[in-house]
Amino acid sequence: MLSLKEIVPAARNNINTQFIVLEKGKITLEGGQNKTCMGLVADETASVHFQLWNEECDAFQPGDIIRLSNGIFSYHRGNNLVLRAGKRGTVEKVGEFTMAFVESPNMSEILWVPDPNNSGKYVRESVISSHSRIFPPML
Repeated sequence: MLSLKEIVPAARNNINTQFIVLEKGKITLEGGQNKTCMGLVADETASVHFQLWNEECDAFQPGDIIRLSNGIFSYHRGNNLVLRAGKRGTVEKVGEFTMAFVESPNMSEILWVPDPNNSGKYVRESVISSHSRIFPPML
């Protein structure tokens, strides 16, 4: 099982990880028919934006501990990196409220560029923001 700090953008569903839901945004309709919402999730190494689809939007709440199998970390709408189950992945609730976590670094707030030595991989170029810009810290 990968820690969130180990995930990198890829075009295949191969991420198996576990995390706690910290925050969940409002539910919107995409394409007029599919419900979607964004969440902020974290484990003991990092946080990331997690996209929920359809019944997932209602099934999970802040404090839930989720196991993701065969997930994907890729761009959504061109420039937003999100972790999601995708068509081949699954998400399931495995607990609630008892998990150590950190909110920084946020893996969705890192600028990734193609690896010059391996065109099929990405490497970190720089940090865009030290915290989530979708779910800014409460001051």
